[in-house]
Amino acid sequence: MADLSTTFVGIKTPNPFWLASAPPTDKAYNVVRAFEAGWGGVVWKTLGEDPAVVNVSGPRYTTLLSHDRRVMGFNNIELITDRPLDLNLREITQVKRDWPDRAMVVSLMVPCNEASWKRILPMVEDTGADGIELNFGCPHGMSERGMGAAVGQVPEYIQMVTEWCKHYSRMPVIVKLTPNITDIRQPAMAAVRGGADAVSLINTINSIMGVDPYSLTMVPSTGGMGSHGGYCGPAVKPIALNMVAEIARTAETAGIPISGIGGVGTWRDALDFIALGAGTVQVCTAAMVHGFKIVQDMADGLGNYMDEMGFTSVDQIVGRAVPTVTDWKFLNLNHVSKAVIDQDKCIECGRCHVVCEDTSHQAITAKKDGVRHFEVKEEECVGCNLCVSVCPVEGAINLRSLMPGELDLRTGEPVKAEPLNWTAHPNNPMAEVNQRATSEAAPA
Repeated sequence: MADLSTTFVGIKTPNPFWLASAPPTDKAYNVVRAFEAGWGGVVWKTLGEDPAVVNVSGPRYTTLLSHDRRVMGFNNIELITDRPLDLNLREITQVKRDWPDRAMVVSLMVPCNEASWKRILPMVEDTGADGIELNFGCPHGMSERGMGAAVGQVPEYIQMVTEWCKHYSRMPVIVKLTPNITDIRQPAMAAVRGGADAVSLINTINSIMGVDPYSLTMVPSTGGMGSHGGYCGPAVKPIALNMVAEIARTAETAGIPISGIGGVGTWRDALDFIALGAGTVQVCTAAMVHGFKIVQDMADGLGNYMDEMGFTSVDQIVGRAVPTVTDWKFLNLNHVSKAVIDQDKCIECGRCHVVCEDTSHQAITAKKDGVRHFEVKEEECVGCNLCVSVCPVEGAINLRSLMPGELDLRTGEPVKAEPLNWTAHPNNPMAEVNQRATSEAAPA
């Protein structure tokens, strides 16, 4: 039977599902209820120095909804905790005493000066917390005060503060990274240079959710004015996965443990993050939409999958998909796929034909012998996967890989067995230079 227990940077937890630093982890009442529901750990909502920040007493959240009113994206303008530091510390101490088997990580954000970090770190350590997470990602409110993303966007600051935390604390240090940056590898490398024990990502993305069509004011608004906030939820998951994978496959950061964040709402979401290098996953939006008990479905689903696949521990999955991630230039340009429609499953809705005819390669028929019929024209199909993506029936359309030697009707050429990527492709003006450099670099 699958064992979901996990040890992350020395922190033991009964499962890899943690609540992220956010409104659901703002106080003991919430955290205790989360532990009762089965969460393996929490990252306590970000603590700061007294006097506490002041949050708006008005709309803090808004959503991007699908046509059937499912939450696709979630926007948040709430700041770090607005509760007194001493109260938070006392509650953290008590909860950790009462739940010693659960991960208790404390998120921190104080001004970017050594004295502030030196002052707060011993206070947190005295609570018995298992570790700290440095909030270098908050994109709103706090960044205007020189904290949050304002630190996370400057690698030198990341390294400097991480070094302070490693110097003044014995707790594991997890650096939370902002996605509001061009290359996520740079801040991750800075965290490594600073001695971080792990990184967590992604924090929320800068966003404005929209405008009220009648008042023509930004929404949500406080007294008629609005501010950009942090975007999260299912819609950000692909962005988060890419950034996690970049860190996991880059030589300078490949060894650092990762806590994955961004759109985790099911066990399948968690599996994607874990297979791409995350040792734990953090959840916020799904809990805010469905409540704490959603963790039970996640844990059961992951456990059932592991049993089916023969995995006995989460560690056996961590990073398994990373070797399959590469740069576009290394993809095999001699590979050929073709779409195939399963006529027994096809409901003849015509969506595949419409999108292929209007926006792709005109490779799907609408009629055959004067009768409504959808079939792939292999002589036009480039295997783009658009028809698979829009088909409402799972498995009704799939891609078939042509075997070496099989004729590609579109090009009239047989599929080549030898792989060929862009670095050596004859259409690449740099191909000969690349080949010569490779040859010169090869040992004699």
